[in-house]
Amino acid sequence: MKFVIASDIHGSAYYCRLLKTRFEQENADKLILLGDLLYHGARNPLPREYGTLECAAVLNSMKDKLVCIKGNCDSDVDTLVLEFPIEAESMLLPIGDRLAILTHGHKTPVVPRAGDILVNGHFHVPALEERDGYTYVNCGSVSIPKENSPHSYLVCEGHTLIWKDLETGLAFKTATV
Repeated sequence: MKFVIASDIHGSAYYCRLLKTRFEQENADKLILLGDLLYHGARNPLPREYGTLECAAVLNSMKDKLVCIKGNCDSDVDTLVLEFPIEAESMLLPIGDRLAILTHGHKTPVVPRAGDILVNGHFHVPALEERDGYTYVNCGSVSIPKENSPHSYLVCEGHTLIWKDLETGLAFKTATV
């Protein structure tokens, strides 16, 4: 199966529409969203074309393809406009012959073991690091990237991870896990 993994839309209708376009171009089976879908958060600037209701409408149009994790900026009131669940704090996903733990990143409800892959967003910076026997992966941020990183998403197919620039669709990092 092929997955697109993204995080931190933060209510940007512009980048949400662009993510939908990239997801369709990738011809992936599922779009896994790692939280912070609608609200921009008190510490973040307003993202481009901030529009929570338009963002919700775009996401709702894809509800059959979405799997979502709850982020620190997601709240119970968001469920009033979203037609899919966002309550899970983590999920497990096989990547090749390894187990990936997907979370938003503000807390880790499942502790990774040796050989696992921990995938999150929250920090808004794409990353790939070996830590204490497990692999740490961050998909970056759809709408509010930090540390001069691009607006980004992650493609996962088999053992291959590909970080892509949301605006251009071009790969900027590839790894085999």
